[in-house]
Amino acid sequence: MFMPYIYILESLRDGRFYVGSTTDLDRRVAHHKGGHTYSTKRFGALKLVFSQKFDSLKEVRYLESKLKKMKRKDYLKKIVKDGFIRIRIPR
Repeated sequence: MFMPYIYILESLRDGRFYVGSTTDLDRRVAHHKGGHTYSTKRFGALKLVFSQKFDSLKEVRYLESKLKKMKRKDYLKKIVKDGFIRIRIPR
């Protein structure tokens, strides 16, 4: 059984964030850290700073899209600090 996650990685070089989603968190983070993902390869060393499990992949994909469109570092920092996401998901 898969568990959908949304996650946030932080660049140790310059503090930039990357938002992603997956059903296999360990494998996906290892993929990023290994430099195998085009979108994060230029970030340098990465650290997983946040992950949250959800009931459905649909919810996770919706949140990922919403967070990526926001492009607000302050909001992502708040999510990391609080430890959860406060975005309403339409049912």
